[in-house]
Amino acid sequence: MKKSSQGSRQIQKNQIGFIVLKRLSFFLFFILSICIHAQSVGLLSTSQQTEPGYTLLAPLRSRMTYLIDQTGKEVHNWLSSAYPGLSVYLLPTGNLLRTLSVNNGDHFWVGGRGGAVELLDWDSRRLWYYRYANAHTQLHHDIEWMPNGNILMIAWEAKSVDQALRAGRNPDLLSEDGLWPDKIIEVQPTSSDSGKIVWQWHVWDHLIQDLDSTRLNFGKISAHPELLDLNFVKTNHHTSADWLHTNSIAYNSTLDQILISSRHTDEIYIIDHSTTTAEAATHSGGRYGHGGDILYRWGNPAVYRAGTSVNHTLFEQHDAHWIAQGLPGAGHLLIFNNGNPGSGGQYSSIDEIALPLNPDGSYSFTGTYFGPEKASWSYTAEIPHDFYAKIMSGAQRLSNGNTIFCNAATGLIQEVSASKNIVWSYMNPIGNQGPLIQGEEPLGSGNALFRVYKFSADYSGLTDHWLISGSALEFDPPPYDQPVVDSGQHRYYNNSTVISPAQAEIDFPGQDAAVQGFEHRYRDFQNGMVKDLNTGLFWQQAEDGDLRTWQE
Repeated sequence: MKKSSQGSRQIQKNQIGFIVLKRLSFFLFFILSICIHAQSVGLLSTSQQTEPGYTLLAPLRSRMTYLIDQTGKEVHNWLSSAYPGLSVYLLPTGNLLRTLSVNNGDHFWVGGRGGAVELLDWDSRRLWYYRYANAHTQLHHDIEWMPNGNILMIAWEAKSVDQALRAGRNPDLLSEDGLWPDKIIEVQPTSSDSGKIVWQWHVWDHLIQDLDSTRLNFGKISAHPELLDLNFVKTNHHTSADWLHTNSIAYNSTLDQILISSRHTDEIYIIDHSTTTAEAATHSGGRYGHGGDILYRWGNPAVYRAGTSVNHTLFEQHDAHWIAQGLPGAGHLLIFNNGNPGSGGQYSSIDEIALPLNPDGSYSFTGTYFGPEKASWSYTAEIPHDFYAKIMSGAQRLSNGNTIFCNAATGLIQEVSASKNIVWSYMNPIGNQGPLIQGEEPLGSGNALFRVYKFSADYSGLTDHWLISGSALEFDPPPYDQPVVDSGQHRYYNNSTVISPAQAEIDFPGQDAAVQGFEHRYRDFQNGMVKDLNTGLFWQQAEDGDLRTWQE
């Protein structure tokens, strides 16, 4: 290939395998790209009401994490060796804390699995790595950095069918995979590639059931809201080994409490972190005197046989956390309430909850279930069903009272004012194959995000770094009214071998343009992948020399 761009120079330096396209697939893509020129990704709208700052986004199908400014221009990026698995945080220290999706064979093969955590410095150098994934346990979804430098992590722990039955689980609610209740571990980094578990809590120690009277955890469920009913399931998850699907964890250092969110029970739970590990396995001890039992729960009192359907307020929610001190609503909880058909229709909301907190850090429990009756502030779209995020997603309160959130599956990020007006919209332009060209529509959930976070310019994690806006993450549409450029390619491929020069009337056309045209334009992703911005073709480094299909 010609040496007319950084991308083509990179191609000459490496052994490249051409990603073969099925019959006419390139031409179809090419025609669609010509026809679509509307603003489809990147910055969609903005206003003077938006909170000044920088937004952190970690596309789920990318090893890159990006920091962008208000106009959607890239300010910085971090490159990792693995996809996120799922959450990513920019710490007050300026380092990037990432979950990683690691290969753990056939163990815990469900959505949200991670398995490892890494810490990167500003220049993407790995400072710390910790893996916690084997046949018996695996990290998933979320982590939480603590002020002491330790990290709280959520993990599944495998229980066999026999163990579950001996604990009083209904056999009709079990599959051959057994049960995967959650636990929380607090890990202290001890070296660049190891950590020490200094505290842990297991939901398995805080169960109740009314099925088998011969078990020690047998009891009246409505009389013990501090415990979790081992046999509560929603119909659509009734035999899932991933029983709770805990998807977020947050820490309140003032109260020394931990908050987690369970998608499969439609509840959030607050527990005491001040206990020792031994006390956390019991029903006494710690600052609040209840050991590792549930201090507060909200969202679906039917789980502990209380309330009515009116009191069922959370539906497959994500990202439950305390609003930080100094922000409007400080001390309240902010929750991304995904919603589902069972909630009266497919629409989502962002709910702010005023906790019934007592001066000593305990929670009022009056009547038969925990309050409040409803959210103190809630955002839904003007037409509710216009805003529906079925999976993942999250929200963050900003200093001016705005709230930024993402619809995870679609990659849409929006910021709303306290009066619920949309003041900023941005569509994640990083798809399965890297940055999209402006006008391209993301395929499926290829540009999905787990969450996003926004930071002011005076955030401590940013103050020691130059923040210079570069280009947008997406590409501008190429000038398709000019001839397609000759790539200089001399070998042609089908999906298994070398073939004669490709022509339009045979299989696998479009591998090379036979005419000279405008200057070569490439984007080097620095990961073995290069995109031809004129034709939309991708080039991939083949380390083993083998050819690659489009799917691969």
